[in-house]
Amino acid sequence: MKIITHGEIINMGITPKQCYDWVSEVIADKNDYVLPHKISLKYKEDGFYNTMPSILEKEGYFGAKVVNRYPDRKPALDSKLMLYDLKSGELKALMDANFITAMRTGAVAAHSINLLGKKDGNTIGIIGLGNTARAAVKVLAEVNKEKKYIIKLLEYKNQHELFKEELSSLYDNLSFEYVSTYESLIRGSDVVISAATYFENDIAAEDWFEKGVLLVPIHTRGFGVCDSVFDKVFADDTDHVAHFKNFFRFKKFGEVTDVVNGKIPGRETEEERIIAYNIGISLHDVYFALKIYNEFKGGTVIEMKQPEGKFWV
Repeated sequence: MKIITHGEIINMGITPKQCYDWVSEVIADKNDYVLPHKISLKYKEDGFYNTMPSILEKEGYFGAKVVNRYPDRKPALDSKLMLYDLKSGELKALMDANFITAMRTGAVAAHSINLLGKKDGNTIGIIGLGNTARAAVKVLAEVNKEKKYIIKLLEYKNQHELFKEELSSLYDNLSFEYVSTYESLIRGSDVVISAATYFENDIAAEDWFEKGVLLVPIHTRGFGVCDSVFDKVFADDTDHVAHFKNFFRFKKFGEVTDVVNGKIPGRETEEERIIAYNIGISLHDVYFALKIYNEFKGGTVIEMKQPEGKFWV
């Protein structure tokens, strides 16, 4: 069994373009895999343990990611992933999954923007300026190098300044604006990304959103007012959103994989207002983990075999 740490994954130099390619592959093949419900256990106030398993039968692997949240910890979220050989049941790797979580989530958001956004849309409003938002913008900027983006950042402490400082130093197709209210961020934006981890109530009015807008609420909360009035809603997996209180009020609903594979239409007009509820599924994590496992050289290897033959206690 290989143990692969966060630092070792970072040092592999995985690019945003690679992350985009990986999510594109697994989204297209989503229906070829086994994806059960994640198990979510609440722990104290606003804390949780989520266990997220899936099987990549074509590739011959099972994986399970465990995410926990402790609100007073910095960072609050942490995740680890186990990767098993499906044929033998051997545990092949135990790896840190924090890079995987951030980059696959950002890459999926970028994928939805490319798939469901307006063709000429280039103004993106972002709420929540942590790793997930940074990953989304990095992927967009790298995959669409020929396109110029205007990134509107909601002012929060000095995070908007740090966000601009890092991203503008990496990409010359990005320009930045600061805004001070949710309304000024949403109005005039072609895409609205919310990467804030928690909202107690809705934060927006439906009439703030322009015709043709794509709303990408990565952590789902804060935009319930839009659910029943937007023209279409898409998600990465039906079962993972079917419990939403407004699920049966969606005008039209479908899975992103079915749009990719031409089974249902995505955006049909430049005036449709669309929501992409890609809340994150373990298939993406396990697929990333397998790519990392196959490409990773070196690291710590320990032997963890099962007992030989029958044993008694």
